[in-house]
Amino acid sequence: MAKPSVKAVLLSPQRELGNKPLLVVGPSLGTSTILWSATAALLGDEYDVIGWDLPGHGISPAATEGFDVAELADAVVDLVDSVVPPGKTAARFHYAGVSLGGATGLQLGIKHADRLRSLSVQCSGPKLGTPEGWLERAENVRKLGTAVMIQGSAQRWFGAGFMDRQPEISSRLLHALRDADRFSYSFCCEALAAFDVREQLGSITVPTQVIAGVEDEVAPPSLAEETVAAIRAGGGTAVTETLDGVGHLAPAEAPAVVAGLMRTFMKENGL
Repeated sequence: MAKPSVKAVLLSPQRELGNKPLLVVGPSLGTSTILWSATAALLGDEYDVIGWDLPGHGISPAATEGFDVAELADAVVDLVDSVVPPGKTAARFHYAGVSLGGATGLQLGIKHADRLRSLSVQCSGPKLGTPEGWLERAENVRKLGTAVMIQGSAQRWFGAGFMDRQPEISSRLLHALRDADRFSYSFCCEALAAFDVREQLGSITVPTQVIAGVEDEVAPPSLAEETVAAIRAGGGTAVTETLDGVGHLAPAEAPAVVAGLMRTFMKENGL
């Protein structure tokens, strides 16, 4: 195991970083920062928005060995420290992530709470799927490549009718999956196989928003409700939001709604 290297993409207008509150956004497995482009455009006047790509996805280099979700969280903190000028306001930042990016957010809340202003966990939870399912997928993709996942991902990712309504963004996201490095994708699957922080949710003190799509079979609204309840049981502040007609990629499927929910939550919790 080794901390992976991840790279950043600026999703807000080009300007010196650090003069506006920083929002860092994380991806779902098989996607890239394209996932966040529409939502970030709606928030970019008020926030510096930086997206990061998983190892071997988008612009991030391929991983050469395995890693866990805690090491992904460490890599995100290192990334923030590397891109924001010293002395600026990014010592603490807002974080939002989808699926594996959301799992990374929970890990940030557990391990790096001192760095977060707020946390938005989207289409995700403290345990996703089963270890057996993830390890089987890792083996298949390692052998056959990410193209083998396209048909199933198209069905899992989007709510009913979205691909017909929004063919361009759907196609771009599926192309990101096709172009992802097969070995890095498999390492991500293995990280998800080992990920289970259900017993640690009560330690999260960062104000947390959990967003779920009604049509998400991977991380359904019931998982969001369980996550919020566990954080509250430990004394933390957490709220859940449920989106009708949305599957597993909320920022791409409902950018205006997601941006609105995030903006309100961030302003209520430190800018």
